Amino acid sequence: MASAGLSFENPVFAAYAAYSSVVLLKMFCVTGYTTITRFRVGVFANPEDVKGNKGAKVRLDNSDVERVRRLHRNDLENIPAFLAVGLLYVLTGPSSGVALWHFRVFAAARCLHTVAYLAGVQPWRFLCFTAGLVSTLSMTVQVLMAGAL
Repeated sequence: MASAGLSFENPVFAAYAAYSSVVLLKMFCVTGYTTITRFRVGVFANPEDVKGNKGAKVRLDNSDVERVRRLHRNDLENIPAFLAVGLLYVLTGPSSGVALWHFRVFAAARCLHTVAYLAGVQPWRFLCFTAGLVSTLSMTVQVLMAGAL
């Protein structure tokens, strides 16, 4: 069993910190991609954003922009839950190997989910989402079992 401390000397915490950083960086990349997509198609959500952008329009129904926004919203629903539960999971003192696989599966699933979402391919998008969810749920159950109700 690994040390339960929140220190980079604890390999479970170090892995949690690294994989949390990966998924946060991925989420910030999606934010940037939203901006790039808006400029590419010339569609913005606010009137002040079209000033200085010749030919730009205020619209909320562009399919390209909305796909990226839905992806970002999906990240905002899943990544914070992983961050919170993952930190609590570290405090349960799990084995390094098991914890590492939880973190790896979540990070890989979210990265692949992004690719599948932008490409619009099923069932891959669903499978990637489910893999990330199962990883988070597994950690949640273990935190619940370690806690006191």
